[in-house]
Amino acid sequence: MDALIQVTPARPRLPAWLRKPGTHFESVHRVKSGLRGLNLHTVCESARCPNMHECFHRGTATFMILGNLCTRGCGFCSVPKSRHPGPLDPEEPDHVARMAEAMQLRHVVITSVNRDDLADGGSEHFSMTVRAVRKALPAARVEVLTPDFQGDLASVARVLEAGPDIFNHNVETVPRLYPRVRPQADYRQSLDVLRFAKAHRPGALTKSGAMLGLGETRDEVRQLMRDLRAADVDVVTLGQYLQPARRNLPVAEFIPPAQFDAYRGFGLSLGFRMVFSGPFVRSSYMAEHVGDGAA
Repeated sequence: MDALIQVTPARPRLPAWLRKPGTHFESVHRVKSGLRGLNLHTVCESARCPNMHECFHRGTATFMILGNLCTRGCGFCSVPKSRHPGPLDPEEPDHVARMAEAMQLRHVVITSVNRDDLADGGSEHFSMTVRAVRKALPAARVEVLTPDFQGDLASVARVLEAGPDIFNHNVETVPRLYPRVRPQADYRQSLDVLRFAKAHRPGALTKSGAMLGLGETRDEVRQLMRDLRAADVDVVTLGQYLQPARRNLPVAEFIPPAQFDAYRGFGLSLGFRMVFSGPFVRSSYMAEHVGDGAA
């Protein structure tokens, strides 16, 4: 893939509220061993999530399907890129189900890379994975975090018809920053996907999120939240962007915890059922608490 992102200077020192030690090495090794044995990937590892040690220690993980190579070059993401990621693994849906069952998960989160090389964007494979997990763990809640499928609503419907309890699709940032942050995506298209998901499967919770600290203004964040609520989104997540690798976009600002609290209050005032807003919040962080009540 042609280079879409320029190498940036060394990352700035983190403020005190963003320092989280890497611990629980035994738990991390145990979960990673299980994943590697089934040839599975997690966004926790591929995206270098700062919460990985904590989540693996709690016995949770976010499965990343459709392989580990993404056809897009988003400025914030460290997942490996390729224009030609290769064929899908036909055993992946059953392997996700087996791992989720072995971990005794009560809330299973399934996300994916973008597969713009596939006619259906990988939506049938997504659907098969949801159904396999449902069969293995009928009492578990299933959350999907999908790509935009290039706006193909038939592909979105295919995933929804597999019966996920929560449909998540992230807008990631404010529209002004899309050319740098999500150059192959469209803000309005993402809102249309979320709006369609709620209309197509009203019983499922809809969810979306954004990373802050990429250069957005406070007013832009508030407008983003208004846009999500207008698209009938139930749950919003806001977290601090942390540059995962030198090749990714630099952090423009470290948002103080008090500002995240203010965003949470604003979101609740708009009518969101839940607002997860804080420096370490990620799309799937503490996802098992979605549906437990206001957050």
